[in-house]
Amino acid sequence: MTTTKIAFIGAGSVVFTQGLLADLFAFEELRGVHIALHDIDAERLATAEGAARHIAAHLGAAPQITAHADRRAALDGADFVINIVQVGMRESTRTDFDIPARYGVRQTIGDTLGAGGVFRALRTFPLLRALGADMAELCPDAWLLNYTNPMAMNVQYLARATGLTRVVGLCHSVYWTMRDLSELVGVPYEEVRYLAAGVNHQAWVLRFEHEGRSLYPVLDAAIERDPQLRRRVRIDMYRRLGHYPTETSEHSSEYVPWYLGHAEEVERLRLPVGAYLGIVDDNVAEYEKTRDALRSGSPLPVAGTMEYAPQIVHSIVTGTPRTVYGNVPNRGLIANLQAGGTVEVPCLVDASGVQPTAVGELPPQCAALNRTYLSMNDLVVRAALEDEPRHIRHALMADPATAAALPVPRIWELCDDMVRAHADLLQPGLRAVLGS
Repeated sequence: MTTTKIAFIGAGSVVFTQGLLADLFAFEELRGVHIALHDIDAERLATAEGAARHIAAHLGAAPQITAHADRRAALDGADFVINIVQVGMRESTRTDFDIPARYGVRQTIGDTLGAGGVFRALRTFPLLRALGADMAELCPDAWLLNYTNPMAMNVQYLARATGLTRVVGLCHSVYWTMRDLSELVGVPYEEVRYLAAGVNHQAWVLRFEHEGRSLYPVLDAAIERDPQLRRRVRIDMYRRLGHYPTETSEHSSEYVPWYLGHAEEVERLRLPVGAYLGIVDDNVAEYEKTRDALRSGSPLPVAGTMEYAPQIVHSIVTGTPRTVYGNVPNRGLIANLQAGGTVEVPCLVDASGVQPTAVGELPPQCAALNRTYLSMNDLVVRAALEDEPRHIRHALMADPATAAALPVPRIWELCDDMVRAHADLLQPGLRAVLGS
């Protein structure tokens, strides 16, 4: 039997890499896998390797661990590829916030839609194209498990630009939403039955049940008892749309035109503008803490994360069936959303791979919001595929939060400033400055 090889692309995202490895090594059948770590940052790569060896020893696993500055060496013969790359790192993320803020555009997370999401995608696409070409040559049968945001744009681009078919985007938002909702209504998560579907960071809880009865009335009662719950965007959206969104209020506020453009709503709903910058700083601090602990020989905490990628690897390797939520091209999965756009649906995983489930139609009010989201995604992907810089502007004209904050000439000026700032990371055809 050959050893299962799992390549980590962007392994220098050390904190996330550690959680995934702890999850992998928790499975008895995966304790002898080959972990191939790749990063372009030598210090971060060395830190990831040290952390991997520490976690393996702590959990009694005996994997083969290799570290590679050369991506192709990590990919060669891989069975699974986990992509956790962030192109541009902290500096580019600050630019994603600072420039829109000068135009009066508020963002909280900035990694999915809006100016932040668009330019994060555009600087990631060249890497995805190169990664796809390498995989087609070196590991054509591997599963690409993508964690890099913006999830929906990246998965759509991979499908259109690379020809890879074994691609699934993974996000923990559905899982943790349902854990939190279960706690809120006082029912053990293990006893809850649910169905969610939509798009990444804007899916909807379509069924939420316990022993055959809906838990939505119990949730309604909990909201009625606690006025502070009503000061959250996702609660506000649920009360008006009838289905609970599967992402945090910070995320959810950015995908609609109703909240961030209004100072009184920002205050009423306690929206932390620019919150992701603090998260980025915290991640850097956690990385430095891990690096320094390894250098000094201090013990490191080892904790699993319940992420989907290790579960998928285990199911495909062992044939153990389980259901996860995945982001995949819409090929008849959600009938009233655009074909080819990336949708988030439950997927059966076993030895046959990841098999998405068709869920029919979404409620029309939910589908309306998802269609706007997917239309913007499509324009960004087309901008890259067609080398058409005008589509970058068209995407932000269609973006709900940006369009609610700025007139069209200012949107084009914002795009020009973002292009100038990120030019070195964009494909050459998208570096044009077009004026207002």
